[in-house]
Amino acid sequence: MKNTNLDQLCINTIRMLSADAVQQANSGHPGMPMGDAAMAYVLWNKFLRHNPKNPHWQNRDRFVLSAGHGSMLLYSLLHLTGHNISLDDIRNFRQWGSKTPGHPEICIDCGIETTTGPLGQGFATGVGMAMAEKYLSELFNRPGYPVLDYTVYGIVSDGDLMEGLSAEAASLAGHLKLGNIVYLYSDNKISIEGSTNLAFTEDVAKRFAALEWHVQRVDGNDLNNIEKAIASAKKEKNRPSIIIARTHIGYGSPHKQDTAEAHGSPLGEEELKLTKQNLGWPLKKFYIPAQALRHMRRAVPKGRKEEQAWRSLFRRYEKKYPEQAKTWNMLVSGKSPEGWEKLLPVFRPEDGGVATRSASGKVLNAIAEKFPQLIGGSADLAPSNNTHLKKYADFGAAKGGRNIHFGVREHAMGAILNGMALSRMLIPYGGTFLVFSDYMRPAIRLAALMETHVVYVFTHDSIGLGEDGPTHQPIGHLSSLRAMPHLYVIRPADANETAVAWKIALTDPKRPHALVLSRQNLPVLDRKKYSPAESAEKGGYILLDCKRTPDIILLSSGAEVHITLAAAEELQRTGVHARVVNMVSFELFEQQSPAYKERILPLKVERRLAVEAAASQSWYRYVGLRGKVIGIDRFGASAPAKVLFEKFGFTRDNILAHARKMLKK
Repeated sequence: MKNTNLDQLCINTIRMLSADAVQQANSGHPGMPMGDAAMAYVLWNKFLRHNPKNPHWQNRDRFVLSAGHGSMLLYSLLHLTGHNISLDDIRNFRQWGSKTPGHPEICIDCGIETTTGPLGQGFATGVGMAMAEKYLSELFNRPGYPVLDYTVYGIVSDGDLMEGLSAEAASLAGHLKLGNIVYLYSDNKISIEGSTNLAFTEDVAKRFAALEWHVQRVDGNDLNNIEKAIASAKKEKNRPSIIIARTHIGYGSPHKQDTAEAHGSPLGEEELKLTKQNLGWPLKKFYIPAQALRHMRRAVPKGRKEEQAWRSLFRRYEKKYPEQAKTWNMLVSGKSPEGWEKLLPVFRPEDGGVATRSASGKVLNAIAEKFPQLIGGSADLAPSNNTHLKKYADFGAAKGGRNIHFGVREHAMGAILNGMALSRMLIPYGGTFLVFSDYMRPAIRLAALMETHVVYVFTHDSIGLGEDGPTHQPIGHLSSLRAMPHLYVIRPADANETAVAWKIALTDPKRPHALVLSRQNLPVLDRKKYSPAESAEKGGYILLDCKRTPDIILLSSGAEVHITLAAAEELQRTGVHARVVNMVSFELFEQQSPAYKERILPLKVERRLAVEAAASQSWYRYVGLRGKVIGIDRFGASAPAKVLFEKFGFTRDNILAHARKMLKK
């Protein structure tokens, strides 16, 4: 690809449109869009398969701007190629309610594939997108019918590669031989504090070669060699590719190019004027040459033609492979398979206690055949998390099976789950101990922010894990996860509620769900005596009631429900009108009507006692300042679970003592 005057005109349009937007907002990062415009132009103009007028097309290539601080690069590309980003949207960069926030936020209608910002997240999310393509292509493709064969492209930065998350994800991508990844690494050698030599002097090429990636080096402004490098990367079918492009932050700025000053602040009106003069650019704001716009808008007819060809292929596919096409359409629609609820196992009290982690595994294996979109695994804890699908192959370099071995990479697992969910055809799940949710919290936060359909299987949910001690015993984790917007935390009290928890998680595609499960066996509640397990769908429900307005309400979740029930039944035997409310999910409970919530927790009943083997903080919204919480507000200890529950006061007698003290007031 020769660097023609038209090419240079388009590249400078991207640069100056980005710089103008940052200057008008008086906030943002102009340097990266200016430095990376050339290689981004080659990628979008020559390789990226997309239809700007239908950004939901399933077989489009994915573009991930992992260096999300350079968001104006993406917005400029989207506007110039005809996506649903207007010039007014660009003028409103970083303003309230605009489509162009400071860091990219998912908007498929606009062409923005994923939310990025925290560095490394986009890198790892792209690995998940590539894994989704590998699994789905093996599920659906047939000889002569490549109905799914997209490539994941990305631009990553020095900061992305410094983050441990990218190392985790790169290691797994190389191991899995994900040849459908092509990342452009903007090697501009500048970070916020100055030169990357301050903290980042490793040989990136050798690192990625060791991780089994295909590695190339190019000049980030040499259009011909950039094109050759991407074409070469596309030919690699068994290795992910990284192209190390030597770029110049703030390219064209007479005084700020190759300096940290170009990173996170506007150029300034005078420097912007000098930059435009240096690049031979008119001094107008938001100037887009008609010739450049016409050239880049060729993406519209080109993308339409590519999608039309694919739709023709898919119509032939539907006729030749009707069953596969039916499954495809089910996955695309997001609908659950018909009659799948009948496959949910039913657990009987007489069969003995069941750990909710074990019940979860039984549910997964019972429904897996009906749910080809259900795929996942564990961060090297599948035997403990019970996440293995027994009848299905492992996801590996040779085959895209349904059991993913993430290795001890919790953070990468979280981000990869996001990427898989963004296929809008899969429901990925990932397991680890609840305490290690700390390691994946940034990815969980982005899942909640994007409202991706991800399921987390968090087992070993309390001091009930016993002798492993305080390093492995979660304390503040339930409260902190409950504090995260759009994340639904579900802590079932028995095996049948676990089945209901999976039903909730699978049929609600608008948010991630965290299933919080016990290591220890729990009795299966006799639902003839207590409320049905399906009541858990309300989040909080009356498990045991009394004949009139309660004297006291006992609230609990998970394993502690059983000792709370025992205490309440003793209170009832002594004439106290006690009610037990099982708070399976705070978030689900908050979705209920005010009338329902008042019926469960009437305001006039102020004596409320909550019991949970975790930090007490989140319970005060339900017990009030006059209520009491039996919780744990210190770290745990190493001892058998039974001893720990006794020492920390999670016994029937201690609950009774607190309840009776409250009843005397």
